[in-house]
Amino acid sequence: MTSTPPPFATADLCDEHGDTVEVLEGAFTSYGAHRHVAGSVTTLAVFEDNSLVRDAVAEPGEGRVLVIDGGGSLRRSLVGDRLAATAAERGWAGLVVDGAVRDSAVLATVELAILARGTCPRRTVKRGEGRRDVPVRIGGVTITPGMWLAADPDGVIVAPRPLL
Repeated sequence: MTSTPPPFATADLCDEHGDTVEVLEGAFTSYGAHRHVAGSVTTLAVFEDNSLVRDAVAEPGEGRVLVIDGGGSLRRSLVGDRLAATAAERGWAGLVVDGAVRDSAVLATVELAILARGTCPRRTVKRGEGRRDVPVRIGGVTITPGMWLAADPDGVIVAPRPLL
């Protein structure tokens, strides 16, 4: 039996591109059906309020990765099955959540890469608060809109330009 090789490895990209690549510290768990993701970044800065997440995933994703700075909070989930399904349908390549997700059993079936710090069954509040397309700091790395992100089971990396 032969297996299909992964599309890339973050370890190889780090080796090949050295200091061009920054690695996000801390563990992210993969929840979506896809284990690899690479694409241009769009950012959100929110805290326990996913109103802007809902707005963002409703737009055409065009293969981008939505990076959500939720302050690392695990008290409320920022993404659940419906938002993830919308993101997949609208063409987003992936979601990276510095915070919690929910509906993890269903997320595993969504044709999308979804990485998060953990899970929480509690939904968010809806105050419409947050900021879009601003620099965010996650895992010791400042991520700006338009940067390039890649993630696989080994970790999440960002670079100022595409590496694939």
